[in-house]
Amino acid sequence: MSSTESPDARIVPVVPPGRPSRVSEGEEVRTVALPGVTLAVRSRPPRTPGLPPVLCVHGLGGSSQNWSALMELLAGDAACEALDLPGFGDSPPPDDGDYSVTGFARSVIRYLDASDRGPVHLVGNSLGGAIATRVAAVRPDLVRTLTLISPALPELRPQRTAVPTALLALPGVAPLFARLTKDWSPERRTRDVLALCYGDPGRVTSEGFALAVAEYERRLELPYFWDVMARSARGVVDAYTLGGQHSLWRQAERVLAPTLLVYGMRDQLVSIRMARRAGRTFRDSRLLTLVESGHVAMMEDPDAVARAFRDLVADTATADRSASPRG
Repeated sequence: MSSTESPDARIVPVVPPGRPSRVSEGEEVRTVALPGVTLAVRSRPPRTPGLPPVLCVHGLGGSSQNWSALMELLAGDAACEALDLPGFGDSPPPDDGDYSVTGFARSVIRYLDASDRGPVHLVGNSLGGAIATRVAAVRPDLVRTLTLISPALPELRPQRTAVPTALLALPGVAPLFARLTKDWSPERRTRDVLALCYGDPGRVTSEGFALAVAEYERRLELPYFWDVMARSARGVVDAYTLGGQHSLWRQAERVLAPTLLVYGMRDQLVSIRMARRAGRTFRDSRLLTLVESGHVAMMEDPDAVARAFRDLVADTATADRSASPRG
């Protein structure tokens, strides 16, 4: 890693939370209190009633804002919601301090059970993809389709640029990062984030960059920022080492929902080579490969992701009608 690179930037996705999180025009954010956890949920009211429900789950260090562009594009096709995982965005840390993939999946399940919106079209990015996979495997009744964008499923040989995430999971490393980087400007950190997460950072407008800088600055003021990042990174590493029926790949084999897999050819965190294994593992899957995208395709090329998602939902609805008994 060169001297100009921020070690902590490698584990912070593109849009950190604001003060509070920025709400785009047409969006709403509400707080939902559940047993042991309080979640902030971002939504965009559908243009017409009765549209299929969608729930989006962000990745490590991200927030529900990561889904704003995609939700806007899908407003005429779906009733979209995106939640802030416990400790991220506008959601406070969970009462039990559990930042494992299973703990996050439990929070998603609690929300879906409480909201009575299921089965939903579940969408996840990175860590959110691992969480969504676990939810779909253990509660198939809650998931109609599954869309995974660069899902954080275990790799035998992780990319070099993903190694700092694992290092953050080690005891004492997060406080060390905090001390070493305390004088780094939000602009420097944000540039590093964009360089890591985007296939082409030049796609980010000057306005978008300024908003990301302001929100990153807000992140660093949160008293639990480093603790949440370290514990969540540890949860990812732990999930990678689980074997048997709790293995994420074993659970992927159990997913019944039609699945859309989205991978970016320029992804520096999840290798494109994992697309082939994922395609073999998820029993009813289709693959979208984006040549110019990196780790956050729903932000880099939301139009392509929206088109593929619409096709998935439409094909699933057609299959449902064909399978239903005729009167």
